[in-house]
Amino acid sequence: MSIGLIALLDDIAALAKVAAASLDDIAGQAAKAGAKAAGVVIDDAAVTPRYVTGFSAARELPIIGKITLGSLKNKLLILLPAALILSLVAPQAITPLLMIGGLYLCYEGVEKVCELVMPHAAHAHESALETTSLDAKSLEDEKVAGAIKTDFILSAEIMAITLAAVPSGSMFTQALILAVVGLGITIMVYGGVALIVKADDLGLMLARLRTASPMGAVLRSIGRGLVTGMPYFLKVLGIVGTAAMIWVGGAIIVHGLEAYGISGLAHLIHDAGEATTHAVPVLASVLRWIVEAAGAGIVGIVAGLIAIPVTGYAVSPIWRYLKSLLPRRRKEALADGKK
Repeated sequence: MSIGLIALLDDIAALAKVAAASLDDIAGQAAKAGAKAAGVVIDDAAVTPRYVTGFSAARELPIIGKITLGSLKNKLLILLPAALILSLVAPQAITPLLMIGGLYLCYEGVEKVCELVMPHAAHAHESALETTSLDAKSLEDEKVAGAIKTDFILSAEIMAITLAAVPSGSMFTQALILAVVGLGITIMVYGGVALIVKADDLGLMLARLRTASPMGAVLRSIGRGLVTGMPYFLKVLGIVGTAAMIWVGGAIIVHGLEAYGISGLAHLIHDAGEATTHAVPVLASVLRWIVEAAGAGIVGIVAGLIAIPVTGYAVSPIWRYLKSLLPRRRKEALADGKK
């Protein structure tokens, strides 16, 4: 009995070592996959703060909390199982779905630019899409819904990049890595966003310190700097977020076209980046990234400019018509039930 127990304990110890090694491997793969999605993560962090601008300080964290919960649902409940299923049964469907998502990002980004350049035309376009609600609660719900929709597209790109970076293995391992990356990125992004939008409140608290020590004076200066600088920082971040939406959307479209053999745009952007590095060897990698991002951004602007009238004159009327059929069908079903 004792020999059997010792053998059993040895087996359990061996299994524990294998499990620990597997966990280490999963953590390492998750870290590598998350690093490859870092570009989209930065875009996600830059886009989100603009959804809480214009609200009172008391509503900022609750709004971020709602968006965070929606992001976790996007990644863990929808995109994770969808990515695994598509990779098994229809891997060819992933690229066109990502391209549709990229087109949506271009549409959203260019629409924001049009609001600055042509506010009246942009307002008419938004009014044609849906009735604007005036009460604060509906406006908040509308902002949260818009943020979650945008997060869905960015999260889909993150999960797709992660899945592509994960070596082929068991579905359980892939699912666990996707879950780790999704959870970690969500906490990192929206934790950072919460710190950004509440930095002015922290600055106000520091500026009101009454400590007479030299450290108190330093803290008060930091506080005044935060209070003064954060509105400008948020404006800049909003511009960066809009640019990021257009750039990422254009890049998704370019890579999608390349996957289908239409590689002219990808080669043109790549060649422009290479030419820049040869012309200006100093900071070659940085300049190459800027040129390639600018090229993807131009593609995103063109795609967004095309998507805006298509949405206004085709997609939105068709969607309104389909929605108008739903009440009629419900009434007909109720009438049939009464009969």
